[in-house]
Amino acid sequence: MKNAQTDEETNMKVSAMNYYSYQLMIRQDVENHILKCRQLFHQYIVDMYAKIETERPLYIRLNQTELRSEEYIHLRDTIVNDGNVNPNELGRIVILPNTQIFGGTFTGSPRHMHEYAQDAMTYVRVYDCPDLFITFTCNPTWDEIKELLLAGQSSPDRHDITARVFKQKLKALMDFINKHHVFRKTRCWMYSIEWQKKGLPHAHILVWLINKITSDQIDQIISAEIPDKDIDLDLFDVVTKNMIHGPCGAFNNNSPCMSDGTCTKRYPRNLVSDTITGNYGYPLYCRRSVEDGGKSIVLKVRNVDVEVDNRWVVPYSPLLSKTFKAHINLEYCNSVKSIKYICKYVIKVSDMAVFGVGNMAAQLDEINQYQLGRYISSNEAVWRILSFSIHERHPTVVHLVVHLENGQRVYFTADNFTTGNNFNCILLTVQG
Repeated sequence: MKNAQTDEETNMKVSAMNYYSYQLMIRQDVENHILKCRQLFHQYIVDMYAKIETERPLYIRLNQTELRSEEYIHLRDTIVNDGNVNPNELGRIVILPNTQIFGGTFTGSPRHMHEYAQDAMTYVRVYDCPDLFITFTCNPTWDEIKELLLAGQSSPDRHDITARVFKQKLKALMDFINKHHVFRKTRCWMYSIEWQKKGLPHAHILVWLINKITSDQIDQIISAEIPDKDIDLDLFDVVTKNMIHGPCGAFNNNSPCMSDGTCTKRYPRNLVSDTITGNYGYPLYCRRSVEDGGKSIVLKVRNVDVEVDNRWVVPYSPLLSKTFKAHINLEYCNSVKSIKYICKYVIKVSDMAVFGVGNMAAQLDEINQYQLGRYISSNEAVWRILSFSIHERHPTVVHLVVHLENGQRVYFTADNFTTGNNFNCILLTVQG
């Protein structure tokens, strides 16, 4: 009966995803009026995805009797040491699972994201620190996006096109790295898709290489300088359009990166003649001054011409930048000091802020906490409706069912837990 309910619930969700995916499709010689509604189109896809996502938490809430659990040793200590406890009130009240209960995990839940962070640390334990940390951001001016826009539309009007094109570009990037070995052969990799409020989708990627990059090879892979326009005009155009930070600070104090008068991204960086490693786990890339042979350009900031030099350049790979013509930040991260932060940064929970006044019992409702703090943007809604994955990794991490002594889980169900006497039977059964 449980399997039948699980299959039915999963099929309903898949059917809903397929239906709304069909509604968003571009079909030849067929007018799709939904795609012409701009802001109303955004509202439509957010509402539809919220409706789809709500079905699964509702199903989990209605079947919490299958999820109430606690570690055996905690139950035993509670019953033995405190005879006034009602056994029927033990166990988590409402949980949002991360195990293969009800046909799979709840993607995006805090437990699910924490599990992925632990998997990332498993890669570190087995394969040592990653070599490269890549941030790949969608470029709304890609030709593939502009060619599919309707008359009078711009890329912010069509997040469905943005999602599809970025998914294809991301797959091409991962094939470029893993199959063509542009940075040498890879041992393993993982990435996570993120949307910052109303921003474009971007992927945080960690790559482990079989042959580690040494400090004297960093400059061959990563650059943090403005290229020479006379030598490589294409690379110059890509870098000046996509890889210049700000300028912020005194030039633009209202920049989104500013907080308390300081740039949160630590720009402008210091000018150095050679790459230096060992600074808090992150290298100081070569950024030559104009006097030392570096280049500079003039940008307009708030209708004022500002001279920008290598201090404002975001580290990049010349090969990746020329190939994909987008903002691709490439960092060398082979350091124990930075790895824990990076693994948690790649797999992190959505921003949220929830507060309330009430009794402590309300804090046990994980589904309610998740839904109160959930932020759904139209970019993410389209991505999820189209059933695109938000996490990918290779190789697969297999979770073994192991525990400390007496640390196994005991599940509360209607069949085995209705009275205190039945609970004592559970203890005897587990001990036996």
